[in-house]
Amino acid sequence: MMLEELGEVLEAVPEDSGREAYLAAIVDENRLGKPTVASRKGTAQRLSEFYALDPRIPIFRVLRRLWALDPTSRPLLALLCSLARDGFLRASANAVLPLMPGAELLRASLTEALAKPSEGKLNASSLDKVARNTASSWCQSGHLEGRVRKLRRRVVPTPAATAFAVWLGAQAGLAGEFLLRTPFAAVLDAGPAQLLEYALRAHQQDLIVARSYGQVVELDASPLDPASKGR
Repeated sequence: MMLEELGEVLEAVPEDSGREAYLAAIVDENRLGKPTVASRKGTAQRLSEFYALDPRIPIFRVLRRLWALDPTSRPLLALLCSLARDGFLRASANAVLPLMPGAELLRASLTEALAKPSEGKLNASSLDKVARNTASSWCQSGHLEGRVRKLRRRVVPTPAATAFAVWLGAQAGLAGEFLLRTPFAAVLDAGPAQLLEYALRAHQQDLIVARSYGQVVELDASPLDPASKGR
């Protein structure tokens, strides 16, 4: 998911900039230190695919706001955004998330999970490259560790990451406690009760609206978007 490159670009470009500034920083100014123009353009394209790099697109506005607020959440924020925009990464979650801490991610299980979204269009070599890239993304997010053997480890949720997961679930049309049970919430390695506690902390930070009345859970992530009314 190119976490380091994303961080460098967001550091180089002022928050109120348009898409053109992000592309200029990568391609024209070479802020990422790429060796050729072709590699700069390729990097700009891939980062755009993962993160949009366009403040006109809501998911990027939310990512950019949370990125500035909580640096410790950045690996999870990048993963959540990438999951929403990349089908291969979403498919790979089926091989990664069910693993117990310390269990090894087998290449065969990851490749099998990735084969479905590829719809037979990728040859073995291309599928293997996708598997390496997705495994690297899960390492960057903190869900896997190890250079050769990829071992599962638990991540620690944060209020910012929980707020983003709730917001993404709301974009899919879900509401209430269901927002704590989505595939986005699943990557936070915590159950609904624990995630509700983080959502309530996000409420205290004025990120989202979160209230609990006995068995009734109210969650409204619309305030998270800087372009939303009332902000």
